[in-house]
Amino acid sequence: MYRMHRGHESMHVEMILIFLCTLVIAQIVLVQWRQRHGQSYNLVTLLQMWVVPLYFTIKLYWWRFLSMWGMFSAITSYILFRATRKPLSGRTPRLVYKWFLLIYKLSYAFGVVGYLAIMFTMCGFNLFFKIKARDSMDFGIVSLFYGLYYGVMGRDFAEICSDYMASTIGFYSMSGMPTRSLGDNVCAVCGQKIIVELDEEGLIENTYQLSCNHVFHEFCIRGWCIVGKKQTCPYCKEKVDLKRMISNPWERTHFLYGQILDWLRYLVAWQPVEQQHKQTQHPLHLSHCDRFLIQGCSPFVKPTMDLLSLMWLISKAADWCYFLMN
Repeated sequence: MYRMHRGHESMHVEMILIFLCTLVIAQIVLVQWRQRHGQSYNLVTLLQMWVVPLYFTIKLYWWRFLSMWGMFSAITSYILFRATRKPLSGRTPRLVYKWFLLIYKLSYAFGVVGYLAIMFTMCGFNLFFKIKARDSMDFGIVSLFYGLYYGVMGRDFAEICSDYMASTIGFYSMSGMPTRSLGDNVCAVCGQKIIVELDEEGLIENTYQLSCNHVFHEFCIRGWCIVGKKQTCPYCKEKVDLKRMISNPWERTHFLYGQILDWLRYLVAWQPVEQQHKQTQHPLHLSHCDRFLIQGCSPFVKPTMDLLSLMWLISKAADWCYFLMN
């Protein structure tokens, strides 16, 4: 191998310089695109992460991932259809937020389980249960990446549905003034009447008031801020104090987890997929973890497996530091 490349040192240096320049320019273009046209950036990224895995799953026979992807896509498509109807049904906002809140919690649970399985395997706890390190590590990696992938997808679709529903109701406009005036005791997220008073304890849910004095159903405003990734009032667009709204320290980890998913979208969606396709043509050169991921996981996660595992460890440490400091 060394003899084959002898005398090509200058060409190799040029290749490395071209690669580094292309990488830097691509990152600058992506950052500028995200800052100047964030809506189109998120839409293209979402479509890329949603549609491209279908090609790999069919070609490489990843039936496990394909079945889960199909169920998620079918239900989410129905939810998206309901959220974009005009006139909007009064039950649709709660249906949308319930579905995406379920996806959010499931992805969080899968991520935690996968992370704990990996950590327990590294510490040797799998031996107490007579489980092979190979099996427990495989389970942890698969659970971790399924949680991260569907967590990103769910939050992106929730943001799209939130914008459509709020614009249809008329109390919110992505650009400009709302088309309707918000009356007293009306929730600007779902447009329904608020029955429970602000200082009363509700049987199902309470009423929450923002710093701008606008009141909402607690479930609606939590879905708007945490699941829908909005940090402003749905009516007047005043900044929402999330620390004040999320007083329970155990719930703050959900918000931090959402920030991790936002960063993960940028990391995963724009990784080159050509390298992964070439690797699948040479299975003898793959590590054990890569072979297992090829059998059932998203093709986007393979080149970033070690980096994402480290990122998850750092994020959990940050969560505990945030909890102890507050």
